[in-house]
Amino acid sequence: MKLVSYKTEDREHLGIFINGHIYNLNSCDKLLPNNMNEFLQGGVELMDRAKKADAQIKDGSLQAKEEIFYEVLAPVPHPASCRDGYAFRQHVAAARRNRKVDMIAEFDQYPIFYFTNHNAIQGPGEIECMPDHFEKLDFELEVAVVIGKKGRNIKAAEADEYIAGYMVMNDMSARTLQMEEMLLNLGPAKGKDFSTVIGPWLVTPDELETYKVPAKEGHVGTNYNLKMTCRVNGVELSNGNMADMDWTFAEIIERCAYGVDILPGDVIGSGTVGTGCLLELNGTGLLNDPNYKVQWLQPGDIVEMEITGLGALSNTIKKVDTDFSILALKKK
Repeated sequence: MKLVSYKTEDREHLGIFINGHIYNLNSCDKLLPNNMNEFLQGGVELMDRAKKADAQIKDGSLQAKEEIFYEVLAPVPHPASCRDGYAFRQHVAAARRNRKVDMIAEFDQYPIFYFTNHNAIQGPGEIECMPDHFEKLDFELEVAVVIGKKGRNIKAAEADEYIAGYMVMNDMSARTLQMEEMLLNLGPAKGKDFSTVIGPWLVTPDELETYKVPAKEGHVGTNYNLKMTCRVNGVELSNGNMADMDWTFAEIIERCAYGVDILPGDVIGSGTVGTGCLLELNGTGLLNDPNYKVQWLQPGDIVEMEITGLGALSNTIKKVDTDFSILALKKK
């Protein structure tokens, strides 16, 4: 099942996406809430009711209301929180190699994550960026999960049961801001907090059953053979696979939930897939060719991320009309 949040006349709704059409879930079953947050709070019972409606629309036994004029939002427009992990060894190793530093041994010892701004979650459409963001503006190609039930001190062996679904995620990054703040060993924060994009819909785990693959040796949890690509202005720049995750979402959730509650509506990203950002691509290019022409996102660029089974997420980069700069406020 593909769950989608959308807006009509400034009102948010919850629907299901079937064969290119959106159907309002509340119109299918009045016991189903008309927004994603309340739906996720309802846990397995509401998920099962939604799956029943999805199946009935597909087999023709339910004539549901099809939406005609709408704006697609982030599947979870108002997450309870947003964390981002560091699961792909290929990306981490390449980034460190490009900086001419050794691979960090701690990567293989435990999965890490950071918190980002859950109030800056976006879906398909325009991403508004300030002038300072364009100082090395970057995309990051990731997968994200949404938590479907409350839990604490969850073991990795049971953690997949807490996943309501999967989405494409673009962890937007302003690299100059990010690198400056991380010199002080704090962050990432300001270089990341302006936009995190998820979408176009939330895909429930049952839809991905045929793509299941074992976790890598020594790891616990489910993984999937899902091709991941990113195109900028129609040109493919990134190509990876979710199956390349070293740390599974189950292991990341185990760490997230240690000593704290995870809640329905929490979003957790995988971290960047190998080749999944311009920082890595530029670094690799320069390592191999000193004359390599580096690339960063510019106003008007169209960023399209696509993951097998999860759909395609498209965004257009827009520059805010202002000259306000926090980089210019630095003390000498």
